[in-house]
Amino acid sequence: MRLTLRTKEERARAVKGRAESLEGAARNELAARERLRQRQERRRREAGIAEAVAVAAAYAHERIATALGTAAQARDRAETGRAERDQAIHVLRQQMSVHQDELRELTDTAHRDEVARARQVARIEQLQAKAIEELGIDPEVLMEDFGPQQPIPFIAGPDHEGELPEPGSFVREDQEKRLRRAERGLSALGRVNPLALEEFAALEERHKFLVEQLEDLKKSKRDLLDIVKEVDERVEEVFTEAYHDTAAHFERVFDRLFPGGQGRLVLTDPSDMLTTGIEVEARPPGKKVKRLSLLSGGERSLVAVALLVSIFKARPSPFYIMDEVEAALDDTNLGRLITLFEELRDSSQLIVITHQKKTMEIADALYGVTMRGDGITTVVSQRLRDVATASA
Repeated sequence: MRLTLRTKEERARAVKGRAESLEGAARNELAARERLRQRQERRRREAGIAEAVAVAAAYAHERIATALGTAAQARDRAETGRAERDQAIHVLRQQMSVHQDELRELTDTAHRDEVARARQVARIEQLQAKAIEELGIDPEVLMEDFGPQQPIPFIAGPDHEGELPEPGSFVREDQEKRLRRAERGLSALGRVNPLALEEFAALEERHKFLVEQLEDLKKSKRDLLDIVKEVDERVEEVFTEAYHDTAAHFERVFDRLFPGGQGRLVLTDPSDMLTTGIEVEARPPGKKVKRLSLLSGGERSLVAVALLVSIFKARPSPFYIMDEVEAALDDTNLGRLITLFEELRDSSQLIVITHQKKTMEIADALYGVTMRGDGITTVVSQRLRDVATASA
């Protein structure tokens, strides 16, 4: 019984739920129908509006087409009018250009006429002033007496023979030719100088003075050339003697400094003793070279000392000053040089700046520069010969 009751209750609930579902579907269907009705109503209204718009658009299209036709006609008329106006403007511009050219030509012609008239007026004034200044005749009187209305007399040349022709009428071209010939002749003559005689006398005197001065200069030049010649001859003579003496002493001194070697002095241009140069040829023993540039530093120094000593012996001097001439020499060559120093000391006084002890040992007096403790330099001297004598 209970089971049947429960079953019926379940069926009742199911039927109720289905009834509720159907009621909801019915309500939804009614709502959908209402919305459909509203859409259809809205579409009918919109269709009416669209039909009204289509009618208005057709009317507007018709009006616009009419307006476009009218505007096209107006535009065509405007284009035609503009072309006509452009053509008229072009014609007017051509006419204006022609008129401007005519105006410019007339202006230039008027300006040229004014300039020509001004030139003619200036020319007339110039001729009037020239007539008064050069001829001293009033222009009116000049025109009356010598104008073109007067007959022109014939002017005979130097080659003319026979009677003179009668005076002829004025022909401007002929008279202009005569004027040009007369002006050329006058220009060739030049202006008359009233002081010509005085200027000639002054120039003649000046010319005479300059001629005398020129002769004095030529004489002075000859005297100077004679003096120069005498000086050149004396210089050449003295130089030749000094060269030969020095060359002879150089060979002997070189043989002493380089035993077994050969050395000599050679002239570069023996034919001209005033411009010639001197070359030194030195060949130490055991070598074949003669050029100084191929020798060692000590050998070049010794050759230079040999040349100096040769000059000292050829032309002795009261004293000689030598600055470290033996700095690059070894002991053997230094001993040979010291021997030459001792020979020179017999006839002259030697002042030698040196750092070599052997050179100091042969000196009569030594002078040295030293620095004291306070930084001040002082000169120290010592006479070796006096000390040696006292020790002996």
